[in-house]
Amino acid sequence: MSDLNSRHGLDDSTWAELEEIAARYPHKRSGLLPMLHLVQSVKGRVTPGGIEACAEILDVSAAEVSGVATFYTMYKRKPVGDYHVGVCTNTLCAVLGGDLIFERLKDHLGVGNDETTPDGKITLEHIECNAACDYAPVMTVNWEFMDNQTPESATRLVDDLREGREVRSTRGPRVVTWREAERVIAGFSDGLADEGPAAGPASLVGLGIARDRGWTAPGLEARSARTSTSGGSARTSTSGGSARTSTSGGSARTSTSGDSARTSTSAEGDRS
Repeated sequence: MSDLNSRHGLDDSTWAELEEIAARYPHKRSGLLPMLHLVQSVKGRVTPGGIEACAEILDVSAAEVSGVATFYTMYKRKPVGDYHVGVCTNTLCAVLGGDLIFERLKDHLGVGNDETTPDGKITLEHIECNAACDYAPVMTVNWEFMDNQTPESATRLVDDLREGREVRSTRGPRVVTWREAERVIAGFSDGLADEGPAAGPASLVGLGIARDRGWTAPGLEARSARTSTSGGSARTSTSGGSARTSTSGGSARTSTSGDSARTSTSAEGDRS
């Protein structure tokens, strides 16, 4: 085992944790996404050796692993700084100041998109929608939200990060390093999950209205009854590990792959 691990540039502890992740799933290849995050937490990026290691543990080809690692933009093929700073430049954030924030940070840090400062502290990237439009313009630091930003607050934020001051997410815990955050995404707790607020007032407005008006979601039995009578036809078929449900008259389809669970860990597009 030690020789094999040495060939892939991983130590025994990391190899054991990769196997632990794979064992979490009925179909071990479903563990690929968190396994790649673990590789990043150790190596600072997805390395060729990390790809080979994941492929061997999952009994898939290196090409399959590489295809996943190059598809999702949260996987990096070059080293990332201590703090990955993402600026949302999707429509709403851009209109409310995201584009200005990104331009200010490029000038302030002296780097372009997906580049790292010479001191290795900050990697700057423009990212697509963070599903936090109620707090636009939004930034992230190692995937933790920084809400309602301005060019001025953004420059103060990166200066604090570079100078080693403690920074806290506006809706989450204190910010850890990128490698530490990657280990959490791989499924290994850092004990900070309950630190800081989980949701802010803007996200809870709808819930408040529903409570004030006595609105509740229908129970499971009511939903099942409507589904079985919708359009007069409900068909369910399972084949080769794939379950597909279609209801005619409404076109509702759900597909679950029995052999692989693919979860997009990043909504942003990789456009420089």
